[in-house]
Amino acid sequence: MQTVTLEVTLPKKLLAYGLDKEDVNREVGKWLVFSLFRAERVSSGKAASLLGMTRREFLELLHREGVAYFDYSEEELQAEFASVRELTPAEREQ
Repeated sequence: MQTVTLEVTLPKKLLAYGLDKEDVNREVGKWLVFSLFRAERVSSGKAASLLGMTRREFLELLHREGVAYFDYSEEELQAEFASVRELTPAEREQ
């Protein structure tokens, strides 16, 4: 994977939490990918690729980090629930 080096300025006090430069690089990269994913600028597959992992690993990482995979609006969520209620019992079991 090609990389680019950027300069990031952070408060020195952050390093007091046991982070080294590798940790900071990894966390900043993860944060950027999460931001792109949440903004719907990349898919979960692309986000996984950017982090050098499988899509399943990325979805597990989202779960561990408390990042929602589905971010429905209230209206979208109500529409999904309404669709489920319209299914027959046999269709729900499939």
